[in-house]
Amino acid sequence: MRVRSSMRLLVAAGLLVGSLALFGCPKRPDVVQAPPAPAGPAAAAPAPSPAQPQAPMVQVTPPATPVQPAPAAPQQPAAAPMASPLKDVFYDFDKSNIRDDQKAALSDDVAWLKANPSAKVLIEGHCDERGTVEYNLALGERRAKGAKDYLIAAGIAADRISTISYGKERPFVLGHDEAAWKWNRRSHFVLQGR
Repeated sequence: MRVRSSMRLLVAAGLLVGSLALFGCPKRPDVVQAPPAPAGPAAAAPAPSPAQPQAPMVQVTPPATPVQPAPAAPQQPAAAPMASPLKDVFYDFDKSNIRDDQKAALSDDVAWLKANPSAKVLIEGHCDERGTVEYNLALGERRAKGAKDYLIAAGIAADRISTISYGKERPFVLGHDEAAWKWNRRSHFVLQGR
């Protein structure tokens, strides 16, 4: 009697392990944040896609009785940042005022925001690598605020615009000369929702 009980327990455990190995536990999808839209020299080159890790292969012995898989539940799409049709604004070294040659980009941004009244935008202030972290955070904040003030003066509601400064912490182009620095001194527009 004890042998039968042990045998049943062993068979039940084998079926359970086989079912778990066959169906597994659902895994959370990896969410990768898209980098800012290219605006500099990299705009023409396609961005490389991040490598996806390969799942290990598991060999499973099918159970003696066929197991019907449960119907898959519909998955909600992961919240991904939207690609922004808005244009970045670039600055001179150590300046936060809007250059005349950048006002056309801001005017295009105003037109798009007026055509999409439910869209909200986050303006990120960025700097090149020169200067201290503290100084560049303050400069990035002035740049983002200057772009926000321009949009508000053009008729975009202030509650649709938020700002943040990253200073020199998130360079758009890597390099240690003016060819890279000119692309890193910017206000970057991130679309928040429509």
